[in-house]
Amino acid sequence: MAMEAGTQQEERVEGRVWTVRLAPHGRPSAGTVKLSCSYRACADQRLSSAAEGRKAAVGHVNLHLAGIRAGGGPRSGAWCSCRAAGCAWHTPDPDARPGRHGGTRPAAGAATRCGGPVTLTVYADRAGRLWRISEMCARCAAALPNCRVLDTAAARPAAAKTAEVAGKPAAERQSADNMAADGVAAVFSDHGPSPAAGASSSPTVQPASVPHARAAAPGAASRRTKRWGKIAQRIVPHDLEPDVLRVELIELGDAFRTYQQRPEPDLALLAELHERKARAFRLWADVSGDGSLRHEATRAEKAAQTTREMHANRTGQPADDTTGGDGPLADRLLTRKHAVHARAVLDYAQSRAPYPEAEVRLAVLLLALRAARAGTGNITGQDLTGWLQGDAEQVVQRLVEADWLRLPGTVAETMASLPENPTAFTVPTLLPEQPRPFDFGKTIRARISGWAQKVVGDRKIRKKKLGPATRLLALYTAAHTRPDGRLGHAEDGGIPLDQAAAFSTLQPEQIAEHAGLLIAADWLAEADTTAGQLRGQLAERVLPLGGLL
Repeated sequence: MAMEAGTQQEERVEGRVWTVRLAPHGRPSAGTVKLSCSYRACADQRLSSAAEGRKAAVGHVNLHLAGIRAGGGPRSGAWCSCRAAGCAWHTPDPDARPGRHGGTRPAAGAATRCGGPVTLTVYADRAGRLWRISEMCARCAAALPNCRVLDTAAARPAAAKTAEVAGKPAAERQSADNMAADGVAAVFSDHGPSPAAGASSSPTVQPASVPHARAAAPGAASRRTKRWGKIAQRIVPHDLEPDVLRVELIELGDAFRTYQQRPEPDLALLAELHERKARAFRLWADVSGDGSLRHEATRAEKAAQTTREMHANRTGQPADDTTGGDGPLADRLLTRKHAVHARAVLDYAQSRAPYPEAEVRLAVLLLALRAARAGTGNITGQDLTGWLQGDAEQVVQRLVEADWLRLPGTVAETMASLPENPTAFTVPTLLPEQPRPFDFGKTIRARISGWAQKVVGDRKIRKKKLGPATRLLALYTAAHTRPDGRLGHAEDGGIPLDQAAAFSTLQPEQIAEHAGLLIAADWLAEADTTAGQLRGQLAERVLPLGGLL
């Protein structure tokens, strides 16, 4: 009996693992790397750069894969190699303890359950330093991020399953023996009754009846006919119940992959996919008890909300607008949140400019945007002449004399600086130790700065050679638009003339003249200055530059 069990135990062997590593070699400054493989016949390689090392590692992995496939692929009788490592390659529940191989080790006493057919997988870490080919069960492959299933072993014949009892832990073997002695054949969760086990104990013992899904032959046929799929680096179990959930997860995975092939994004469709994923993963977590699936569902809900907000910002409609509105109007450079910050910068330039002239205010606005985060920034002579034309050097000199701007050299040197060697400048009032006038981050700062430079440097405005006051008015109109491009709040009917004039360093009666110049430059489609309001609409070509109110 013992000899027979030993012979059966040898029928299953530990899953094979090939580990390819890339590590620094020699002096750090040399940049050389060493490529090593866990297979004894593979010699280490030294390469001159990390890029060459990664290329060689991928080629080495492909060479092993070709040999494995030539030898018949994954072996149906192999034990899961991940289980042999204590399932430390997984990334399961957040409460699990860190493992040694880049994953996390289950907490003490936690049961590790393997299941499904043996698969041939390849894992690559995000840093591009480790590649692992292994034979593991389908359940571990699904739980391991960045793991790709390349092949699946054919189902083992029924006779090959007679070693299962001998291969189980001692407690399970004893339980199986007790069951056989009582006239009940041992049945494990992933296999049908063992004929050998029943025969070895008593010829009269009959296998106990088991649920249809657990029966060996019907279950194998079901697995062959059911479609498999993958979503979010997880394999959808072929026996997942309810079946409608399994189908939904497979279809969702296909839908996400199809979306990635689209030439243009569709944020409304993407938000719907994220919502479906959140619902499906939450149900999957409920039926499986896997906490990581619930965490993935929460992430999908947040992704859906963020995508809806992005879609609303691009189309100029509130995220909860279900009335239809006027439909998508234009992709906006600034979202509503960005536009609020942009108007705050306009107010800062109006109140903090050391001189009242339009060219000084324009320079203060654009320089403040570049130095908004840390009080420092870079500038070139080309930037200054593009903003201020012939007044650039004089304006910079006045800002330096007023101590609003500090330069490391002379103004002439700044005007001569080139893009490859820009001049660093400092705005003392924007240094971190001073009270902060702005509360936005570097990403929003870059977006608003780019928006302001697009407005000031608009090609038709430059072609018409419009002056600083007209450019300030263009900035003010762009920052105060509705989703349809109309100026001002709907309840106000436009922009108050006195506010537009104060920012543009003009008199209210001069606004009509400068609005006419903007119409000629195709910046405004129309304008009206009666009743103390500037009414009008941005031209269609500049609608993306409108800052939504």
